[in-house]
Amino acid sequence: MKKIGTFLLLLLGMTSYAQENEQEKNNMFLDDFRGTASITHNGVSLVPSFSLGDPALLFDLKFIKKKFSFEPDMRFSLEGKPWTMLFWFRYKAIKSKKFSLRLGAHPGLNFRTVNIIRNGQSEALLESRRYLGAEVVPKYQITNKIGVGVYYLYGRGFDEGVKETNFLVFNLSFNQIALSNSLFLNFTPQVYYLTSDELTGYYTSGFLTIAKKKCPFSLTGVINKGISTQILPDDDFTWSILLNYSFSKS
Repeated sequence: MKKIGTFLLLLLGMTSYAQENEQEKNNMFLDDFRGTASITHNGVSLVPSFSLGDPALLFDLKFIKKKFSFEPDMRFSLEGKPWTMLFWFRYKAIKSKKFSLRLGAHPGLNFRTVNIIRNGQSEALLESRRYLGAEVVPKYQITNKIGVGVYYLYGRGFDEGVKETNFLVFNLSFNQIALSNSLFLNFTPQVYYLTSDELTGYYTSGFLTIAKKKCPFSLTGVINKGISTQILPDDDFTWSILLNYSFSKS
């Protein structure tokens, strides 16, 4: 608990400093800067079927200029070891009242610990693996609170491990659903198809966030269940709860 408390204080300090710093430096250049920092007992990947299996810190930053944005997505264990780092470049190709289309691409790094023998002694080393990814994200807004969308991600690996990944998601989104005068929830159920080289899998997952108006903190629950899969890890059911802290230059 002491370690988690220390990281929470560090988390707040880092995000507050970043917020103040970006306000001063980027007010003239950027249209918007915002982000979210989260702590969780089980770090979940962009693909919900993959998880760290340990507590994690997640940072999602957005530097926005007109239709373009640069969005680093970084995930760490509580010991400070990096897990994944994605550096998204995104473009809002279409944005209307009912329909939107986002395109994106990123270089990425995935980290793992490997054991080697050096001078007769076992030694743990942190190994990085390089990836490139591209996404297409169309969304149709049925009402101001209900939307339907598709998310497609293609990933290409360059080092030892998985070489090709396809991630196709169909989702519904229910946003700003009032629970009281100040509390509201966002809910996104989805089904998805995943390929990892020659292996395939079908899954269902859901994201539920409870937040309070004008409060930077929120809680998010994530669940994931495999329907039929050949891909490891093939856990039948995984879940995670995240405490989020959101900030912006405004």
